[in-house]
Amino acid sequence: MTLSTKTSAALHLEREAVNGACPECGALALRRYPVHSEGGWFDVVKCQACLHSVRRERGARLGPALRLLSDTL
Repeated sequence: MTLSTKTSAALHLEREAVNGACPECGALALRRYPVHSEGGWFDVVKCQACLHSVRRERGARLGPALRLLSDTL
């Protein structure tokens, strides 16, 4: 017997470049992207050199791929 497992394509989101320097290390490597943590989805701006969080705002409830009507209210 052969087991067949179907997998879906991985979600890939571009990390958008943000102007400015990191307040911790001074690197010009800030990027904006969604992250999932214990509190749900957040839209963050992080330094790619030292991973310092420059900004963190609540994101969409179901993540970057799906937007709910309640997310827009």
